[in-house]
Amino acid sequence: MNDVGMNSKTENILPAAPSAWDQLTNPSLAEQHQAQQQQHQHQAQSPQMQASSPTTVSAPLLTSTKTSSPPDVAHTPVGVAPGAVPGAVGANFNEELSPELTQQGWRKFWSKREGRPYFWNKLTGESLWEPPGLNRGPQQFDPLTDPLGICSNGPLPHPHNNYNNSHPSPHNHTLKRRASEDAHPSGHMPPGSGGSTGGPPPLKKYVLPGPWDLEVPTNVLIYERLPTTFPQPYPEVEALRGSLTMRLSKTYEDLCNKRESIAPPKDSFQRWLIERRIIDQGVDPLLPSQCQPEISPQMYREILRDIPIKIVKPKFTGDARKQLSRYCDAAKKIVERRGASEESKKIVKWNADEAYEWLRRTVGASYEDFQDRLAHLQRQCEPHIIATVRVSVEQLCAKLYHLSMQHVRNIRERHAHILKEHGIPELTAPLQPPVTRKVWCYPVQFALPSPRMPQIDYINDRDHMVIKYTNSAVMAAPDTHVVNISHLQKLEQLYRYNCFDDKKFDFFIGRAYCMLKRYATFLGNNANPNQQEPELTQASLPAVVFECLHHHFNVTFECFASPLNCYFRQYCSLFGDTDSFFGSRGSFLDFKPVSGSFQVNPPYCEELIDTSLQHIDRLLTDSAEPLSFIVFLQEWKDPPLKCLSKIEDSPYKRKQVVVMGMEHEYRHGLQHCIPNIVGTMVVWLQNAAGYARWAPTETRVDALLEAFRPGRERDRDKATATTVPVQPSCSASASSPDAATPGNSGAGEIAATGPGKPSTPATV
Repeated sequence: MNDVGMNSKTENILPAAPSAWDQLTNPSLAEQHQAQQQQHQHQAQSPQMQASSPTTVSAPLLTSTKTSSPPDVAHTPVGVAPGAVPGAVGANFNEELSPELTQQGWRKFWSKREGRPYFWNKLTGESLWEPPGLNRGPQQFDPLTDPLGICSNGPLPHPHNNYNNSHPSPHNHTLKRRASEDAHPSGHMPPGSGGSTGGPPPLKKYVLPGPWDLEVPTNVLIYERLPTTFPQPYPEVEALRGSLTMRLSKTYEDLCNKRESIAPPKDSFQRWLIERRIIDQGVDPLLPSQCQPEISPQMYREILRDIPIKIVKPKFTGDARKQLSRYCDAAKKIVERRGASEESKKIVKWNADEAYEWLRRTVGASYEDFQDRLAHLQRQCEPHIIATVRVSVEQLCAKLYHLSMQHVRNIRERHAHILKEHGIPELTAPLQPPVTRKVWCYPVQFALPSPRMPQIDYINDRDHMVIKYTNSAVMAAPDTHVVNISHLQKLEQLYRYNCFDDKKFDFFIGRAYCMLKRYATFLGNNANPNQQEPELTQASLPAVVFECLHHHFNVTFECFASPLNCYFRQYCSLFGDTDSFFGSRGSFLDFKPVSGSFQVNPPYCEELIDTSLQHIDRLLTDSAEPLSFIVFLQEWKDPPLKCLSKIEDSPYKRKQVVVMGMEHEYRHGLQHCIPNIVGTMVVWLQNAAGYARWAPTETRVDALLEAFRPGRERDRDKATATTVPVQPSCSASASSPDAATPGNSGAGEIAATGPGKPSTPATV
């Protein structure tokens, strides 16, 4: 019982301490309270001194039997303070912070439970047991999920070091690290430790389930490189780029229909963007603006292949007869309407009439007869048809490129205006080259900072998330993207591992929108985000194959991937600016590793495959350290890849096998498995050191072929779904700053538009 009564000693009643909120908002109240404490202590000492004198009479005063303690506050660090010695630090609570630290937002508070002060930054939310220092580097922890840095990677102070030691240890650190760093797992105890007792158990690490393994560290070494000069992605600019790219794609479709009387070849526009990126030296990450030659050989070749009609393999004999008749009609119309030479008109008409005559007099011809007749007609008429339409097709390709240059100028001007509005100056001088040293591969870094993100609405549904961006100046209607929860969690995990300038996830939603918008633009599905055809550019290897590659060949890096279909957390992709926050190391053609083991599965683009094989050959020649590339190429027969001859002649080819068609599976762009109707060629390209370390032995190759067996991927997915629980997404708290502001109801105004599908990006 805390009784209050009369005491023979003369004591004073202490004034009440101000509240925690008053101290936080008005530090002068805390100073005033300390002055009052000192005054009352002085008054309490005076009567006692007078009591010792014979002429002094003291009167007892009413007082409390409990001694006062420094004021208690609401924000108290969690966990036991390392090296907490209450009696040693209590006398230093009255020490004031320097004006520089106060200006940075630092305040000092008292932990009643630990009996010692701690420091809290009202601007960043950071809490420290030790006095903060000036010019502190960027915080290495997430203040939202780990406010005291308990799970951060930092050295722990010595348990007997005081928090204000004037001679700190060189291993001392201002952040509180995880307890598991002092605990040693069983079987790995240091000598003389005396068993497994004496330390807390290691913290359990959550592994995100799905067709990926984001916990595999990299074994790839590179030389330190310059940051990119591209400005950081911004939603308004990305929406403008998507609108102009969709307009350019529509123009390409109209030119093919009106000029050449054909439909644009399937995925031709996407392959044109990929092929142009190989040689483009412009300032836009998607649209070409500085290419030589201006006419794309890939687009020119694909258009000519579909003139006068697109040749397909018919299923039935009747279809083969109809295709032969259609080719005769289309060939005659072209030479008659397009101003062909008299010689070309005569040859084409004579061959077409001969084919008509053969069709009329032939009864009961077989499927092969019609196909042979069509091939003969093509050989006779194709040179004359190409000579007739060559100039028109070249003009079509050149016009498309010039329109792209104009769109790039408009995008660049708008982006420069946004940077100027946010006070970000453009680069005027070239960047200084970094020190030549080997480092572990790291994501693409930017030379320019990021502007503040605008408000982007979002809502979490049961199995997917809807992200909506509204900007009437760029789009007539709001731009909506849907991503399922599992891939959203994957993006969050990749963001934690690879983004170093946004530990509080203030820009996460904005950057996720820019990434989704970029790939939606590339795939040409701006009209309906839920209808995608990512077939040739989005198919990836099954997860069981990646597991086998990592287990037997120590593969930790994908040369062609994207944030949503990658297996490892380090990879190369087509769009380094939007993907860098999620682990991209940039384009593979600009990536120059010194050592490591890689998986190479390029999309179907002959120019890209050819350039990639040349790049691999240069890397293997220049490096003497272990370097290995396992290349996966599908055996397309129509048209066949001419660049495959480079593999046969390569001095670094160590092994080559073919996985037969219909005997293995690929993971489709929409993240479900489909049987592969064509074979897949697997080639090991290694230098001498790489072959010595990761040689394709018979046992390893057999294990890889077994991983390709149909059904293995489904078995893995079922086992994962039944053994690993799904962690709920934390995107509601990791969003744009405007959407996370209390009282903002913009996120609740969105309705889900359909079932969530993983927006699967392209791979370069």
